[in-house]
Amino acid sequence: MTEPEVRGAELVAALQSHDRLLRSAVQSRLGENQAVDEVMQEVALAAVRHSERSEAPANLGGWLYGVAVRCVLLYRRSRGRQARLHERYMDAKGGGGRGQEVPAGPLECLMRTERESIVQKALSSLPGPDREILAGKYSDGLSYRELADRLGIGETAVEARLHRARQRLREAIVELSGDGETRP
Repeated sequence: MTEPEVRGAELVAALQSHDRLLRSAVQSRLGENQAVDEVMQEVALAAVRHSERSEAPANLGGWLYGVAVRCVLLYRRSRGRQARLHERYMDAKGGGGRGQEVPAGPLECLMRTERESIVQKALSSLPGPDREILAGKYSDGLSYRELADRLGIGETAVEARLHRARQRLREAIVELSGDGETRP
């Protein structure tokens, strides 16, 4: 065997013999099993990269422990950056305001923004009376009685107009989204 192969074999043996200790150290610092697996992969990669560049350290177990701790720190920094990025994105998009559920991530924010854009375009394509009755019902939160009083018509007429306006809105959304989905 060549020298790099010998070092690689020593490294694999050291990783296997110290796996339990390293996993315990990583688990105590992170607390979640999926994160432990991710960090252990990074430990193995870092060890392989080091073995390609130089000789194995005298105390391989202690060195691997140090690598594991550094990998935990890098993982936590990475997660912190992702969380801050998500918070900035949510703040920029106005997500999580009063009465709004907070999407799980930037992709959901993007999808929500796209759906809202389609709904806004669909609303603007509707005739004025349809927009007015939909806005009164859903934006202003008016009851059928309040809408009837505002528009000077009966409650039955409000119900029928709302039904037709919602149907036209659905059709406009389907046309704009192009995927046959009717729910915004």
